[in-house]
Amino acid sequence: MNLFSTQAAENILPFDGEVYNYGLVLNKEECNLYFNTFLKANFWEQDELVMFGKRIVTARKVAWFGDLDYQYSYSNSIKKSIYWTPELLSIKNLVELKTGQKFNSCLLNLYHNGNEGMGWHQDNERELGVNPVIASLSLGATRKFSFKHIQSKQKVEIILHPGSLLLMKGETQEKWLHSLPKTTKVNMPRINLTFRNIYN
Repeated sequence: MNLFSTQAAENILPFDGEVYNYGLVLNKEECNLYFNTFLKANFWEQDELVMFGKRIVTARKVAWFGDLDYQYSYSNSIKKSIYWTPELLSIKNLVELKTGQKFNSCLLNLYHNGNEGMGWHQDNERELGVNPVIASLSLGATRKFSFKHIQSKQKVEIILHPGSLLLMKGETQEKWLHSLPKTTKVNMPRINLTFRNIYN
């Protein structure tokens, strides 16, 4: 749901999609507070995926939150949401204010170091609806985030610092892949919050 229009951010995609870079929306103190709070929380679970018929448990950990008891399935794995923490609600309100979008859920990913990442994929699951709108907020380690056009193979890369906010919308999930490349240069954790809407 679009609350109001805020197009102050730059669209970093050249065509066939919209990815708005809002830059830093949290200061250093806020980033450290949220990062340490989430890192110590007991809601993390190891992610389980089914690939080529085999169940894989990832080193990366996840947590799934929402307004209601939503179910979200990806890679043949089903997640069930729990209700927001006060800290997550505070960030959710900020993200909605900055982007002009309303969200009902959030998937958190914890990458312990640069050896953990995410390969090329699309967030195009049925529960997300057509042309899903997804806001991504970064905490912890600075990491590279990459986009690749499905047909032309053109790539767009951006460096995500702690406190930075991206908004993906339009045809992005249909026309582009995105990934968090692995790197040996990062030895500290990163927490990524991806706000989205689930239509169960």
